[in-house]
Amino acid sequence: MSALPTLSIIGCGKLGRSLARMFVTHDSALLADVLNVNPESSARATAFIGAGRVARGYQDLRPVDIFLIAAPDDQIETCCAALAESGTLSARSVVFHCSGALPSSALAQASAQGASVASIHPIRSFAMPEKVIEDFAGTYCGVEGDPRALDLLTTLFNSIGARFVPIDRDAKVLYHAAAVFASNYLVTLLDTAIQTYAKAGIPQDVALKMMSVLVRETTSNVLQTGPERALTGPIARGDMDTVTKQYRALTAAHPAHGRLYKQLGIETVHLANRRKQGAD
Repeated sequence: MSALPTLSIIGCGKLGRSLARMFVTHDSALLADVLNVNPESSARATAFIGAGRVARGYQDLRPVDIFLIAAPDDQIETCCAALAESGTLSARSVVFHCSGALPSSALAQASAQGASVASIHPIRSFAMPEKVIEDFAGTYCGVEGDPRALDLLTTLFNSIGARFVPIDRDAKVLYHAAAVFASNYLVTLLDTAIQTYAKAGIPQDVALKMMSVLVRETTSNVLQTGPERALTGPIARGDMDTVTKQYRALTAAHPAHGRLYKQLGIETVHLANRRKQGAD
């Protein structure tokens, strides 16, 4: 039986802690070092994971099979540069990050030291590590990078139930923008609905209760049947008089929301046409 790969983590926050604990629990990797800016933070991370040694700096890192740079996006290249300068990397090393926005080429300085690099982006929130650990199996991950790195990381992530989806490195920005539409902008759109309810005299706590079944059923329908079949409402029915009245009322009450309604209406017309063509 082959030895488990060794792993060290730089920037071990909620994502790093969650992944490391799952790797350790599933006997998928041996955690070597954890390096955070603050040693106390590193100590809390190793305590949560139940394994690992607190590294005091980049020069204190030991050679391992895999380095995960789990720092915030704007610090990944800086951390990679420091790792490359430490002399710890070799042609046997794999370095990866979990950013949804940055390509694996952000780890170019590790590549220059002969390491293989990759990007593995789990498509979920790590705000509550305990919950992630409980139900991570089945989580989709957008992946791209060097073949050798992906071979090793595929085995590692398969052990915790991840599902890999290959993505185009050059289209990484669009990949992440899609996630923003599906998550962040959905929140903004629901906030716009709450504000519009307020214009009709309905307080937020009541609006949230009113919206709950509608939002859950709509998202469930989209995920189960696709957007074309899930679409309902005045545009799907061809009731453009109602659409025009709503647009004018929104524009009078909140011009920016009126413009948003118009743009979404245009996109919804295209969606309704796709639905009609499918039915035909």
